[in-house]
Amino acid sequence: MPTKRASGAAPGNKKAADKKAADKKATDKRAADKRPAKNSAARSGGRLFEVRRSSVHGRGGFALQTITRGTRVVEYTGEKINWKEVWRRYPDDDAEGEQNHTFLFEIDDKYVRDANHGGNSSRWINHSCNPNCIVVGEDDRIFIEARRTIKPGEELNYDYNIQLEERHTPAVKRRYLCRCGARGCRGTLLGKKR
Repeated sequence: MPTKRASGAAPGNKKAADKKAADKKATDKRAADKRPAKNSAARSGGRLFEVRRSSVHGRGGFALQTITRGTRVVEYTGEKINWKEVWRRYPDDDAEGEQNHTFLFEIDDKYVRDANHGGNSSRWINHSCNPNCIVVGEDDRIFIEARRTIKPGEELNYDYNIQLEERHTPAVKRRYLCRCGARGCRGTLLGKKR
């Protein structure tokens, strides 16, 4: 089941999981050094972004004001479920080769956030191979933060870094086709195989 990931470690891989934890800790520390107050949206005059039609894919999140680097834009919310429940809700019965359209974000090897249930507007933020936002995990919570200063009207995006155990064949890459249009686009939502 494809899910968005904050890091490239594959589930069940101890060495990769240890590296993932160390990378997460370093990323969290760097982000904490730059993080504004938790209610930065309220202090800066209201909502930071709105959802509207995107040229990248379906809907997207667009900045309503200048968002400075390191600003915590939004928490990715949704019901916390285990993988057994993920497979029950979203069987991967992709006979026609179409991409599943789910709002799943992997927390760790055991749990996932399902933004179809209890999710907020963060679920509409699209992928980019050259993103202006990053994902920061704190325990079982997921936050989207500005990687650089974002101008009003600019679409918010982060690297989905979808990890699949299966081989990344041309057919699989087409299934996870990237439409970001960024310079240096890798052509897929898939992260590099570990």
